[in-house]
Amino acid sequence: PILTHTAFTMADAPAVTIRTRKFIKNALLQRRQMIVDVIHPGRANVSKAELQENLAKMHSVTDNTLVFLQGMQTQFGGGKTTGFCCIYDNLDAAKKFEMKYKLVRNGLGEKAESSRKQLKEAKNRKKKVRGTGRRMAAHKAKKAAKG
Repeated sequence: PILTHTAFTMADAPAVTIRTRKFIKNALLQRRQMIVDVIHPGRANVSKAELQENLAKMHSVTDNTLVFLQGMQTQFGGGKTTGFCCIYDNLDAAKKFEMKYKLVRNGLGEKAESSRKQLKEAKNRKKKVRGTGRRMAAHKAKKAAKG
């Protein structure tokens, strides 16, 4: 089914229409996934936060952080943006299946702070090791980067 939702969020901004298609209930990953089409004539673009909020309302989700948007691409000439959306059933499923950088982006995780130099040194140490000792060396490099 194609769901359509028209939202008026900004005071004097034109209306934004959100349509979802190719809706799938993915039981294995405990999520609903779909393609999102945003029609926004007269506006350059719509923020991901605004879209998260509207999609959460459309699919009756209480927590906006469970809505993950990715790959938003605006059509040439503007007016229409298309992307992919995953809405997780619960927080545990989101943390289990979603990538770390996306969790950080959605406010569900902390970014591990490490200096650029440390990361490069670890990478170069890893390059020198081949064969069976590779996993152990990578583990040691990761430990050194943390501490």
